[in-house]
Amino acid sequence: MSESTQKKRKIFFLKLKNITRLTFHDDNALKHVWSLRITPRILLSIAGTIFIILVGGSMMLVMFTPMRYIIPGYPTDDMRRQIYTNVIRLDSLENEINLRDRYINAVNAIVAGREPELTEASAESNPANYDNITFTRSEQDSLLRKQVEEEERFNFIMRSPSVSTSSFDETYISKIHFFKPVEGVVSSRFNLNNNHFGIDIVAAPKEVVKSILDGTVILSAWTVETGYVIQIQHTANIISVYKHNASLSKKQGDRVKAGDAIAIVGNSGELTSGPHLHFEMWQNGTPVNPEDYIVF
Repeated sequence: MSESTQKKRKIFFLKLKNITRLTFHDDNALKHVWSLRITPRILLSIAGTIFIILVGGSMMLVMFTPMRYIIPGYPTDDMRRQIYTNVIRLDSLENEINLRDRYINAVNAIVAGREPELTEASAESNPANYDNITFTRSEQDSLLRKQVEEEERFNFIMRSPSVSTSSFDETYISKIHFFKPVEGVVSSRFNLNNNHFGIDIVAAPKEVVKSILDGTVILSAWTVETGYVIQIQHTANIISVYKHNASLSKKQGDRVKAGDAIAIVGNSGELTSGPHLHFEMWQNGTPVNPEDYIVF
């Protein structure tokens, strides 16, 4: 460092130590009123402290008061909730698109005379040999089939509800016409391994929840985990369950028809991460996959 530069720095620091007196005089009384001895260093310290207080106060107002919503681009609670819901819908839509693409590719391969490619879920390690199986239909079988189809072609239910079964009857339940409980996208599917005995359906806010069949309301209450929940007993020992509703429009003991409004989609209860309907179907005490019998 040159000698001139050192001399300039020394002069600068000496100026910071120069004492300046700020004096107030009363011109009418011609007397000294008040004085203050300050230095440039003290002035810089005071200005820096005031600047830090102003900046810190502004940050505290923005972080802990509703003033933060005035800042352009800062998301509100509703915006965050909507973003989360859109992410769930986008994920479900992506899965549906992948399923559709695989289905279209399989159909195109069959039409072109090629063998469709099997996915990991559908491929079998030891495929069975069906080459030697032959199917024949007798005249009596054809007549019986025609008679049954004529008698039951206008019936949604192919068997009397009074017939009881000791376990899940897939043949019977597959003949029932169910109403869709709500319009939406399935975000979480039926999985017995994870104790998820139903499906989660993301729907629009204030969407109406409908009964899937005629029945009687056996539970209409609020619980800590599932929020507003309603259960309906149907024929053939079928029970439908609707959880996490915003409100319920039916009470215990009410009779409902298929398609009747019973609740509003909500986000109640501790076991929920966003507005949706958790829907379950049970028959004879056994949970069944609603997607096997209702098109969502």
